[in-house]
Amino acid sequence: MLDRLAELPFWQAFLALFAIVMLRSNATYWVGRGAMAGWRRRHVAAGGEREGQAERQQRAEALLRRLGPVAVTLSYLTVGLQTAIHLTAGVMRMSLAYYLPASILGSMTWAALYATIGLGVVAAWISAEAGSWYGLGAIAALVLVGLATWLLSRRRAQRHPEGGQAPRT
Repeated sequence: MLDRLAELPFWQAFLALFAIVMLRSNATYWVGRGAMAGWRRRHVAAGGEREGQAERQQRAEALLRRLGPVAVTLSYLTVGLQTAIHLTAGVMRMSLAYYLPASILGSMTWAALYATIGLGVVAAWISAEAGSWYGLGAIAALVLVGLATWLLSRRRAQRHPEGGQAPRT
């Protein structure tokens, strides 16, 4: 499917990706709303409190409480936290008046990035599979940039384990 999207003009790839991500994120939001409604019915009947929320769920809730709809928009730039944020927005019953505009803006950003850089990586991968050294070089460069970014973030986290930054003097 990605190879077909890579062959499309930008605007068609953008629209297809936008539709896909809007459907996915909004479906996740509504699953969260429905799950919470069902959990509340069961929770009230059982009379107990559930413990042990997953770490991602807790991070998503903290981001949503601190940033509100901005967290929804920024979630489209994350990997691993995106679904948790949309699910949590549904669980927390974020108003659609806030969720939908944030979701549209985030989906547009994600679709634009993926229709350019993401599909460029797919095209490079296809070229590499076809024996092109340029495609292979592009993939190697992306892997090196990703590895360097990961190593720098780990080093920074080790220097400041409490999550803060170094004090300014």
